[in-house]
Amino acid sequence: MTTYAALLRGINVGGKKKVPMAELREVLEGLGYEDVRTYVQSGNAVFGCRDADEGVLAAEIERGIEERFGFSAACLVVDGARLRAVQEACPYPAEELEGKQLHATFLSEQPDEGRFAAIDREAFLPEEFAVGERVVYLYAPEGLGRSKLAEALFRPAVFKGINATTRNWNTVVKLVEMTR
Repeated sequence: MTTYAALLRGINVGGKKKVPMAELREVLEGLGYEDVRTYVQSGNAVFGCRDADEGVLAAEIERGIEERFGFSAACLVVDGARLRAVQEACPYPAEELEGKQLHATFLSEQPDEGRFAAIDREAFLPEEFAVGERVVYLYAPEGLGRSKLAEALFRPAVFKGINATTRNWNTVVKLVEMTR
């Protein structure tokens, strides 16, 4: 049995695409997943199942959500080992920062460095980003909502064709704990 985290994108934001967490748990249990738990309202769920392809699991969850709620919601699935690897490889001093200052954008595939070539890193200092293994780390001292670098990073051209969803560092740490 492997423990996975499902990271949904764009639900429960501004009163749109409402997905109550109790109902999300029901959807996941209906798909045959075990020990289903959710974390906060932004679409984080942890579940167990036999080893499976993360892309296949994400597609199953997306279909389940569409059938239950009548709208699509992109989903990334990552196993506990990958979450721990993201935490351990963080190039920023996470233990010294507030959770709102550090974010991880999980990616469905590895982007080539050329996607970031048009971003003038020095123009956004003290904000910074670093590309890891299917993750982009973003250090935004004033938080994501005020980040100019986040605006540049999340332009459609940068992640075109890649499913991406961002979590603050507090959520990353909690999901690591929940998938142990």
